[in-house]
Amino acid sequence: MTEPRLGTEARPLRVAVVGSGPSGFYAAEHLHRQHELVVQVDMFDRLPTPFGLVRGGVAPDHQNIKAVTRVYDKIAAHPEFRFYGNIEFGRELTHDDLRAYYHAVIYAVGARTDKRLGIPKEYLPGSHSASEFVGWYNAHPDFRSLTFDFSGTSAIVVGNGNVAMDLARILLVPVDDLRRTDIAEHALRALSNSNIREVTILGRRGPAEAAFTTKELRELGHLPDCDVVVDPADLDFEAAPDAEYSKATQANLDVLREYAQRPPTGARRRVILRFLRSPVAIVGEDRVRGVVVAENELFRSDDGTVRARMTERSDVLDTDLVFRAIGYQGMPLMGIPFDAARGVIPNDHGRVMDPTTGAPVAAEYVVGWIKRGPRGIIGTNKPDSQETVDSLLEDLRAGMFEAQEVPGRAVLERLLGERRRDFVSYDDWQMIDMLEQERGRKAGERPRVKFSRIEDMLIALAEKKLRDREAEGPPESPA
Repeated sequence: MTEPRLGTEARPLRVAVVGSGPSGFYAAEHLHRQHELVVQVDMFDRLPTPFGLVRGGVAPDHQNIKAVTRVYDKIAAHPEFRFYGNIEFGRELTHDDLRAYYHAVIYAVGARTDKRLGIPKEYLPGSHSASEFVGWYNAHPDFRSLTFDFSGTSAIVVGNGNVAMDLARILLVPVDDLRRTDIAEHALRALSNSNIREVTILGRRGPAEAAFTTKELRELGHLPDCDVVVDPADLDFEAAPDAEYSKATQANLDVLREYAQRPPTGARRRVILRFLRSPVAIVGEDRVRGVVVAENELFRSDDGTVRARMTERSDVLDTDLVFRAIGYQGMPLMGIPFDAARGVIPNDHGRVMDPTTGAPVAAEYVVGWIKRGPRGIIGTNKPDSQETVDSLLEDLRAGMFEAQEVPGRAVLERLLGERRRDFVSYDDWQMIDMLEQERGRKAGERPRVKFSRIEDMLIALAEKKLRDREAEGPPESPA
């Protein structure tokens, strides 16, 4: 008897997606748009909550960006989609498990840590990474127990991307504005007592090379009771002659020139944008007291790229807090090849590559930041994920998965139940979502009040299920 073809009702293609951020959801969407195939997509996340940095990384005052989760809800509604939250790769679910239970695996784990500055005294109290601060104010369970000292009046943010802009804005925005967001409760309390009045954003290169978007840059100019300070000398580009700027770069430069021309208003707060500056050491013994900052100059390298190099000129900026926002870094996964220099899983169009042999690793794929590095916005992940899924589909058509026999979902769920009885389904997550929104309404019409402890999420979920069962009453007995 001929065995059913893979990708049919009798023998569905089973694909695991490890990670539930945008890249993982876009991969699931593209798989389910192959209408000639029956594809079962099982998505795993170590947290009970999906959406990755959309939930844990987008600034709380950017609620419009978080609305993209409605798209992910539609993707999750597909009848062949399943979400398994509170399941950690390497613990409840191993690499061997994935190979045994799925025809193909897509890693969508993002970049979980930050790059280091690599300067003396970087680890003094008062020196923090962007991921720590962002996770803390977004109620990420990994960071909710951290503390930040806002008793001083100034902070320095190192970096020239959107994350740096987010950090500066959250430090300076009036706390009453934050009360209307989904910022973590513990962060709201701490920032209510903040004395920070000045934030300096340091960029190693010039304003034309900055990575922030014009939208983020303009937002600084709309902060209440806050001056934006730009030194006109930083907008002198003689060191980089004949530069041709993109429309986005030209728009940034136009905004910066407008800031440079603004007279000071005497506002209570101010944000200072300083370019061509690199931190070379942190000053202090018991904690951060300042930063030694070197001046840089631009030059054009042999390949035509405009680069920055340090000069011998430097000064010391007094400060009480330092945040590094110079880029995220991927972390290795057990059993998966990893390029430590680039912080990514080595790949060719999304196919995981074995660096020893130079050949693809059978049935393993990668999407998102762990594929290409921490670049782009949320929407950048969609074509990136589609490229990877197209590679997977090519391999399917080439017959690469035909020999792999895998058990069905019922067998997998028995395994997960033995290892983690409180794993979370997408329906469970939607209950948590509803509970957070209810907490927000009770707190004064906030979008939501997030749970910041996994234990609290699971307890609230269990209590909600119990209430629902009690409301339904006992089952009717047969007549």
